Amino acid sequence: MRIDWWTLALQTVNVLILIWILARFFFRPIADIVARRQEEANNLLSEAAATRQAADEARAAVDKMRADIQSERDRLIAEARTAAQSEKQHRVAQAAADIAKLRGELEAAIAREREAAEQAVIARASELAVQIAERLLARCPPALSLAVFLDGLCQELRALRSDARESLMAATADRLVAVVTAAPLSNEQVEQVRRALKEAFGSDIAFKCRVDPSLIAGVELHSRDTIVRNSWRADLERIGEELNRVNYLQES
Repeated sequence: MRIDWWTLALQTVNVLILIWILARFFFRPIADIVARRQEEANNLLSEAAATRQAADEARAAVDKMRADIQSERDRLIAEARTAAQSEKQHRVAQAAADIAKLRGELEAAIAREREAAEQAVIARASELAVQIAERLLARCPPALSLAVFLDGLCQELRALRSDARESLMAATADRLVAVVTAAPLSNEQVEQVRRALKEAFGSDIAFKCRVDPSLIAGVELHSRDTIVRNSWRADLERIGEELNRVNYLQES
């Protein structure tokens, strides 16, 4: 086989020229295009990274905001619960105070009503006692009722202390002793009283007669310092005082 060196040389020159032409007019623009594409890709990657970083920062900010909102929400809820509990305790305390005040007012009202009822009962009992006394007196002879009360009065006089008896005796000397009855005494009744007092004191005493219908019945001896009572008014007053004392002890 024979090699044509001129042909080979021409073909080699053609290939070199083709390579130069390709390198100058084809590969360089392609390389430039590739470089631009690479630069654009790098720019896009940089922008994507920046966007991702911004997104991460935004997400972190959102997470922080959510955490702050949750914390603020928890704080507000805790404050609301504390305020509600405080308001509840205040209302409970106020309600308890109102109930205690109302209970006190009701108890006071009940006590007043009960006291009024008891006073009404006592007053009614006193009225009935007075009516009964008047009916009994209407049936008893005046001399008999006077004798009964005189006997009780003399017993009271005998039971007096010595200083009270001496005070009465001194008062009789100055005619400062009054025999009080519910109705005027006849002369015979006055003498009956004089004899009874003389027997009680051991000597005759001076006295004056006085009428007080509120005694209902009975005889009382009044001086400036001493009062000796034996009348139905005195008995009714003692009964009323005893009833009040019993009621007071029961309430205590």
